[in-house]
Amino acid sequence: MQNTTLTLVLLTVYVVAIIAVGIYNRKNSSNEDYFLASRKLPAWLLAVTFIASWWGGGSAIDLVDHAHKNGLSSFWIYGVPVLIATFLMFVFAKGIRNIGTISQPQLMEERYNATAALLLTIFIIIFMVIAAAIQIIVVGKFFHSFFNVSYETGAIIGVAIVLTYSLFGGFKGVVLTDLLQFFFFLITACFLFGVTYYNSGGMEAVKNLSLANHKKGYTAFFNNVSDNLAYVITFGTSWMIQANIWQRISAAKTAMDAKKMMLVSFVVFIPLYLMVTYTGMFSSVLYETVPTGGIVPDMVKNITNPVLGAFIFLGLCSAIMSTMDSLINTGALSLSVDVYKKYINPSASPRLNVKVAQIATIVVALFALLIALKIQSVLTISWIGSDFLTTGAFIPLVLGFVWYRGTAKAAVVSMLFGLAFSTYNLLIALGVDLPVAWEIASATQALIGVSISLVLFVGISLMTNVDPKKSKSFIAKANIMPKKL
Repeated sequence: MQNTTLTLVLLTVYVVAIIAVGIYNRKNSSNEDYFLASRKLPAWLLAVTFIASWWGGGSAIDLVDHAHKNGLSSFWIYGVPVLIATFLMFVFAKGIRNIGTISQPQLMEERYNATAALLLTIFIIIFMVIAAAIQIIVVGKFFHSFFNVSYETGAIIGVAIVLTYSLFGGFKGVVLTDLLQFFFFLITACFLFGVTYYNSGGMEAVKNLSLANHKKGYTAFFNNVSDNLAYVITFGTSWMIQANIWQRISAAKTAMDAKKMMLVSFVVFIPLYLMVTYTGMFSSVLYETVPTGGIVPDMVKNITNPVLGAFIFLGLCSAIMSTMDSLINTGALSLSVDVYKKYINPSASPRLNVKVAQIATIVVALFALLIALKIQSVLTISWIGSDFLTTGAFIPLVLGFVWYRGTAKAAVVSMLFGLAFSTYNLLIALGVDLPVAWEIASATQALIGVSISLVLFVGISLMTNVDPKKSKSFIAKANIMPKKL
């Protein structure tokens, strides 16, 4: 009871503090102010908010449970895709920033046409709502485990907190609160790593237990890699084009700052994801099976020191909320800039656009909450959201920077195929009895989807007319491959 009361007090203080940050940064006069912080943020701060966005509840906390069961190779589920995506974004960061659009669909229209931009908007909104739902699932289960409230109540509380401070401050408010939240979670992750290492007896104890339980390859990095290839392909490609990260690249002062942000993030991600993976492995000595609410929430709940327990609880809340706020903000960007401003009210005043952006923030959060209340599997929802982006948008978006011959018709057909293919697989995953020639959520499915998308894009591009002036102008502006132009 004492632990719970103190935690509630500190949580209240914490929430008031981050809401104050959001209100302090509420003066946004345009969409560029609200969604890109006027492109005035330094590279190191953008790197921190990028890291906080990906190293959050849905990955870090969930990875502990996977590593408990499967060992070191669990790093391939989240860690490897993050590194692949970050490296690819390092390569393309200069081009993304040089184009200088506020949103991805604006960039897509500049390269292809309005139809391709609209399709990308649909993909982004689907992905951001689903990805935000992942964080809501985590926070709902976390509050349920810690406060003994229902999962539904915990999810609603978590969304209400994030929505409140995100609503006022926009992107700048999200970035500044991410800075605080990242360091909170970093301290928490280091503490849990140290506790599990000490109490388990370290790697020697983990090796002995895995041998006793006949878990072959538990401590091997490349053990059963094929089982995780589906996640590497789908997560790696979809996260590389994730709109909330491109939003951070676009918010950088210069193209060089954007590349620095990606380089710093790549280096930092390696020890962070390894630390989480080893925490799960050490916990295998302490937990025979994964508790209902997850290993990390159970560890926090059982900390006897009330002050320490409350502090660690806040650290975990920070991880979850730092990812959720980013996803909601980017989903709202697509709704307000790429739907409302473009198709509904192009002549809207800057002040009205900011109001619409705030309404869009509420809409995205509520839809994500609705999904989270219906489906409570983190990995399942992660796959569904990533499959849409990988199959539907990866090929035309990435090749648009380097292959001038890619045409708008090819981009549209490739994206329509991706939308149909992913929707078909989603229906099967949800239990609809439809014929299928591959295993759902497998590497085969991912490869088939991306391969057909590539063949359609290249084939149709070669058969249709390209606007050479428009495509070459875009590629020259991006300036990723200047020597080949």
